[in-house]
Amino acid sequence: MKIRSMVGLIPLYAVEVLEPHYLERLPLFKRRVEWVLANRPDLAALISRWNEQGKGETRLLSLLRGHRMKKLFSRMLNEEEFLSDFGIRALSKYHKDNPYEIWVNGEVFKVPYTPGESESGLFGGNSNWRGPIWFPVNFLIIDSMMKFHQYYGDSFTIEYPTGSGTMITIKEAAKKISIRLMHLFTKDKNGNRPFNGPNEKLQNDPHFKDHILFYEYFHGDNGIGLGASHQTGWTGIIAELIHDFK
Repeated sequence: MKIRSMVGLIPLYAVEVLEPHYLERLPLFKRRVEWVLANRPDLAALISRWNEQGKGETRLLSLLRGHRMKKLFSRMLNEEEFLSDFGIRALSKYHKDNPYEIWVNGEVFKVPYTPGESESGLFGGNSNWRGPIWFPVNFLIIDSMMKFHQYYGDSFTIEYPTGSGTMITIKEAAKKISIRLMHLFTKDKNGNRPFNGPNEKLQNDPHFKDHILFYEYFHGDNGIGLGASHQTGWTGIIAELIHDFK
C-alpha cells in the first residue's frame, strides 16, 4: 500500500558509522564485510559508502546514499507532511486531504490522517500510527541523523524546513526536531504547556501546573498528551534530548 507513513522513514535507522580504530580491533568483521562486497554484489549494492571514507576516515554502513537520504528528508522535514510543531508525525498530513483508499469486495477501506484519538472503536480507540507523535521513533530518527552527520560532517546540508530555502547541517536539523519535542512540555507565550491541552486544572492549578506527565503519544497538530499518562518507559527519553541539545 502506497501510504506515506513512519514505515517509509524506518530505513534511516539502518545506519552505523565505523571509526578506523574500531575496524583495526575487529579484523574478522572487516574481512567478512569486504568478502560480501566482493562476492555478493546483490547485497553489496544495498550497503552505502563502505568504500568511501567520510569525516575522520570513518566508514558508513547504511541503506541510504546521499541522494536517497535527501529525498527522504525532503518529505520528513515538510511541515505539510511529517514535520509537526512538536516532532515527527507517524503519518503524513498529506493524507488529511488525500486518504489512502482500497476497495475489497465492494467495500472501501480508508487510511486517513488521524492526529489524535481514533474516530472509530477499532484498535482500542486510539489512532496509533495514523498521525500522532511517538517518542521512540522520534528518538531513533534523531539518533540516526546524528550518525549520518558524524560521517558526512558539516559539508552535507539539507533544507529545513522543506520549502524554506534554508540549508543547515544534519546535526542542526536533529537539534531542531529535538527542540520541537521539548516544546510539548515547555510553556508557550500564554504560559500553557501544550501537552496539557485545554485542561484548566493541569494548566493553572498551582498543585498541578508544574508537574509533567509523560504521555504515551501526542496529538500530531496541537501536542495534547494522549493514551497512557505515565509512559515514562519511552517518553521519559526527553531527558536525554534535553541533555544532548538544550
